Amino acid sequence: MMILRDPKSRMVLIVPPIIQFFVFSYAATFDLQNVEFAVLDESKTVESRSLISHFSGSKHFELVQRLDSTAQIPEMINTETVRLVLHISRDFADKIVNGDSASVQVIADGRNSNVASIALGYVQDIIQQYSASLRILAPAVKGGTPLIQRAWFNRNMETRWYIVSSLGGIISMVIVMTLSSLSVAREREFGTFDQLLVSPFQPLEILIGKSVPCVFFGLADAILLSLAAVYWFAVPFRGTVGALFLILLAFMLAIVGVGLFISAISVTMQQGLLGAFVFIMPAVLLGGFTTPISNMPQWLQYSTVINPLKYVVQGLRDIFLTGADVSAVWNYVWPLCIISAVTMPAAAVMFRFRTQ
Repeated sequence: MMILRDPKSRMVLIVPPIIQFFVFSYAATFDLQNVEFAVLDESKTVESRSLISHFSGSKHFELVQRLDSTAQIPEMINTETVRLVLHISRDFADKIVNGDSASVQVIADGRNSNVASIALGYVQDIIQQYSASLRILAPAVKGGTPLIQRAWFNRNMETRWYIVSSLGGIISMVIVMTLSSLSVAREREFGTFDQLLVSPFQPLEILIGKSVPCVFFGLADAILLSLAAVYWFAVPFRGTVGALFLILLAFMLAIVGVGLFISAISVTMQQGLLGAFVFIMPAVLLGGFTTPISNMPQWLQYSTVINPLKYVVQGLRDIFLTGADVSAVWNYVWPLCIISAVTMPAAAVMFRFRTQ
């Protein structure tokens, strides 16, 4: 009954679930569409162009670039420009004409094993359709077109590598959000908030004092989970420790800023917990942890720019699976720094405003 009497609590209970329902309905899907791929066509024949047209005409694939040599393939995969590279050998058409099996090689980005597995399934279906069309047009073709699959960064397509490598960011976010969102609200509810106000500390100094323990415990948990991922789940750690510490520190500061802002505008601990929950659920779903962000509607992809979890999930996977160093993860660190630069002052302003 107390929740229903409180206008802020009523707002938290009614409005966010409606928003989350529509956001989740758009974001939570495992169907893949417009998977970006590149083609290295060394055959350059009618047969090879026919195969490529099968991919271009599918709703599941989008041809973004044609390659000239095998040396371009690593860059396309490493920079995540494409998810797949289709390699058609030089003797592709000759083997088809002679009635032999003309193999096609597809190279997939294995960092997201779930997406790679689904995409390779689509590739297999298209190859089978192409082989069937060859038999209809040229009955002498008996061998068909076998598919040779390769997955980079995750050769055995271990789903555990994809999940566990970034799980430390999710769990540490929940812990840090819970601690920070309750820090100031707890003082108000326990009646010790007035004691803080009469202390010789400035509001900014009080917020810094509230931030340090949250950042410390969040870092400790994230590093502990990273060690567990390597030594317990056998997830490879190919990056550098400096890159891991840098991105986790930037992430903790961003999350603490959000948590303190929620705590500064909350009167009770219950409001703080509800506010943290409202942030955590969309952040997890829109962070690319379970479903790829590129598979979401374009307008929803724009909203993920302000989601701190998006950057730490991608950064941790690059550190663990692709061997990213400090320079490689900087593209994920500087957006987190901007988020911290916005949320921390906002929390300080709200804290100062509520003390007046």
